[in-house]
This record gives sequence, structure tokens and C-alpha cells, in this order.
Amino acid sequence: MKYGFGIDLGGTTVKIAYFDETGAMLQKWEIPTVTTDGGKHILPHIAASIRDFINAYQINETAILGMGIGVPGPVDRKGVVNKCVNLGWGVFNIAEQLTELTGFPVKAGNDANVAALGEYWKGGGQGCDNMVFATLGTGVGGGIVIEGKLLHGAHGSGAEIGHMVLNRNETATCGCGKHGCVEQYCSATGIVRLAGLHGMHNVTCKDIFDAAKAGDKVALEVMDEYYEYLGEFLGSLCSVIDPEVVVLGGGVSKAGEMLLTGVEPYFHKYVFHAASNVKFALASLGNDAGAYGAFKLVLDSAK
Repeated sequence: MKYGFGIDLGGTTVKIAYFDETGAMLQKWEIPTVTTDGGKHILPHIAASIRDFINAYQINETAILGMGIGVPGPVDRKGVVNKCVNLGWGVFNIAEQLTELTGFPVKAGNDANVAALGEYWKGGGQGCDNMVFATLGTGVGGGIVIEGKLLHGAHGSGAEIGHMVLNRNETATCGCGKHGCVEQYCSATGIVRLAGLHGMHNVTCKDIFDAAKAGDKVALEVMDEYYEYLGEFLGSLCSVIDPEVVVLGGGVSKAGEMLLTGVEPYFHKYVFHAASNVKFALASLGNDAGAYGAFKLVLDSAK
């Protein structure tokens, strides 16, 4: 049996998990992400934590395939990070540096793409070859799997689905600097923004969902508008990708079946007819998706 590590690098914590080659998660733990001094301590801390784990459990290093890591920024196929502003990183090859620190082979990818790979492998996308994964949280991120392969893109920024433009007449500016992005409408923040336009103030995304479930007329109007934005976005995306399944994750997905039944009619309104036979599913791995996907990068590279 072979083993390896999956690492999900976030701005606050680093989630590390130890897997066997079947994809069973055997151990997991977290360490703080220390972003001082331009983030130069992050990789040494990860390497030290993994070394401590190997020593504590007296693991045979010849049985370790390597480690994968998901990074909050663009990463190309060679492991080159193209700036992670919230970590203080510029441009460098994270795979090479982490290999030098640990002695193990390393594969790296964008965190949202890697989480998508995790859901494809062991979560809501299991059994499918083509999948769209959308995380609906503070922003909108995601990943795309085509014919069983994760879409990286030419510059490591493939599947930046949150920055497709939905409304070219929008005057408010998205965090990316453009106007009218998907993220401005389909995120949890977008729901709250829509609610404000309907006169609902000082509410959270959960408050709006709860009010809609209770039959509040204004909340239902907000949600209907939200579902149409989300359906238009996913319909356009699936017209290009033609996936078998769309997996929805992030905080908004906690609404459960209400979200799926709300978006599907609008999805069918906007999707190209030949790509309409799509299953909708909720993400099932939660905060572990990134670690699973990161280890899957290692497994795929070892084939």
C-alpha cells in the first residue's frame, strides 16, 4: 500500500491530511498560516509539520508517493504560482520549493480547482467524467473536470467562473475590477446585495433563506431573482462544458434541496437544449474537498 499527503493552503489555516492510495483519509490536522515576512515561513512550516507527523508515526518514507497542495491563486501545470496576494507571494515554483524542503514529489494546483477534483473523486461528482463545480460563498469559485481531467488552463487560471460577466450594465465594481461579474450576483454576498435592493437590510444570507422557507413574500422574490441569475450563469457555462453533473458547494449550498429545486427551472430556460440533461448535486466533502483533491493530483501523476 502506498500513501501520501493532501494539503489545502488557506489564508488563515493550512489543512493537511494523510491518505492511503485508495483515497481513505487516515489522519488530518491543521496549522496556522503565517503570512508575515512575505509568506516566507509558510512552506517551511508545512514541511516541518509533515516531518513531525512522519516521525511520530514512524512512517516508512519509501511508501509515500508524494504530496499535493491547493493554493489560493493561479498555478500552472509545472507548479508555478502566479502571485497569491493574501499570502504575500509573488511568482515562484511552489512544487520545486516544497520538494526541496520535504524530499517528496509535489503537485500543485489552484485551491478551487483542487477542491473540484476532490468532489469529482470522492464527493458529489463521483461516477462522472465531466463535471462543473461551483462554490457559492463570499465569492464564487469552482473548477471544471473534462473527460476525467482537471481543467488548468494555459496560465493556471482555468475555471475562474466567478468572473464571467452576467450584467454589462452594472455600475458597481467587482473585487476583480470589472463590472457585473457572476460573483456580484451568485455569491452569498450577492444574495444579501439583492435583498437590500428589495428593502431587506441588516440580514444575512441564512436569514433570507430562512425567511423564504417560512413563506415571506419579499424573501421569496429575492430568492427567485437569485435563482434566475444562478440559472443563467450555470446554463451558459454548461452550454460550453456539457457536463453530466453540476455540484454546488460553499456556504449557499447549506440551503440544501431548496437551492437545487430553485435553480433548475431557470437553468433549463438558459441552457442549450443538447446540454440540458444535467444532474444537480450538493457538494459532500465540506472543508475536506481541497485535501482530497490535492492528494488526487499526486495519484494521477503517479500513474
